[in-house]
Amino acid sequence: MSPARAEGPVIERAEAARSGMGWRFDVTLSHPDSGWDHFADGWEVLTPDGTRLAIRVLHHPHVKEQPFTRSLSNVMLPDGLREVQIRARCSVDGWVGKPVTLTLSPGG
Repeated sequence: MSPARAEGPVIERAEAARSGMGWRFDVTLSHPDSGWDHFADGWEVLTPDGTRLAIRVLHHPHVKEQPFTRSLSNVMLPDGLREVQIRARCSVDGWVGKPVTLTLSPGG
């Protein structure tokens, strides 16, 4: 019998806006964080082909703060990129779930 696994992090919302020369991403996650042994520990911004553009590491559990939003600024995107994918990770299951596609507004 394999051990029961808790559900992975869920991307509740993701937004992107131009900020100076780069972009700012605000991502809201929910995850049944149980403490230091199992928590949502990051999210990343990917091109549609899966190339990582940026990663936001989450350094501690958010047991009593669910869902929670964290931001990442100064993300440089290739010219002409019209959409990105956001993918979340947890400390036990790694990168799980389907990435969320985020369409970028040309004006930011």
